[in-house]
Amino acid sequence: MKKNSVTSGDVAREANVSQSAVSRAFTDGASVAPQTRERILKAASELGYRPNALARAMISGRSRLIALMAAYLDNQFYPWVIEHLSRRLQDEGYTIMLFISDTGRQDKVVQQMMQYQVEGIVMASATLSSTLARTCEKSGIPVVLFNRFVPSSPASSVTSDNVEGGRLVADFLIAGGHRKIAFIAGDEDASTNRDRETGFYQVMAEHNMAVYNRAVGGYTFEGASAAARLLFAGQERPDAVFVANDHMAFAVMDVLRDELSLRVPEDVSVVGYDDVPESAWKGYNLTTVSQSVDRMVDATVGILIDQIHQESVSGQTVVMPAEMVVRGSARLPGPR
Repeated sequence: MKKNSVTSGDVAREANVSQSAVSRAFTDGASVAPQTRERILKAASELGYRPNALARAMISGRSRLIALMAAYLDNQFYPWVIEHLSRRLQDEGYTIMLFISDTGRQDKVVQQMMQYQVEGIVMASATLSSTLARTCEKSGIPVVLFNRFVPSSPASSVTSDNVEGGRLVADFLIAGGHRKIAFIAGDEDASTNRDRETGFYQVMAEHNMAVYNRAVGGYTFEGASAAARLLFAGQERPDAVFVANDHMAFAVMDVLRDELSLRVPEDVSVVGYDDVPESAWKGYNLTTVSQSVDRMVDATVGILIDQIHQESVSGQTVVMPAEMVVRGSARLPGPR
């Protein structure tokens, strides 16, 4: 018998059980006696049978697919998130379909996702229009914006407290005696950048201090490098830089040390945001703000699974606390 022609009926006859018992044996959490399951799995192995997930989806009407869209993966934060998210969803019996979209094409890609009968959508480093979010809502497809918040969107949102994170950085640098503190922004349209910058400026104003200078890195390595060169081009230079994410902070540190021969943190302090694994590498040892990826992923999966099971879509907002992670790239506050 050819392996690709083996059916669940063949396995049922070989194991002397019903076809529904075969189906239950290959369904996580389904009720089947251990001895029966063992007999079914032995028969399936001998016959070369593998369950057909696509056929099962057509019968049950459940694809068990979650679509994940990212605008870019250069930032080390998002591959890290995708790994954690994939593992958690796999534990729940779901499979991720990854889509990459350029800015401006995201709604079109979401429409493509829906053709695969996905049961949920996660938008990481990407967003979608309120109109399409409402279309997903009417179709019963929960959407979670990961690390993004759009007030007008009916989609759910899971973020860290980016405003508080920006405040923590400003407090830390001011306490460290810095008086010429610059800021390198990411994507100015992104809620992450807007909120981090808002918190940062709030604390600076509370201390009657102005941000020394500002440049835009666009959340890219090349953009951050150019921003660093711009900020440090003259004789009057910042003594500290808050960079809107770690990916850009690495570029800034490379320019400061390798091109401008400045010492970090002796000549200039650098603080990032995200606490990606690479930030702990000895070559960077980056002081940064931590986003709790595990907790953010757990919240995202919880929203998706609950709304899929309840067959009811509603917008939820989850905000996780931010936390400073102090390493060696910034001057430490002195005793108070």
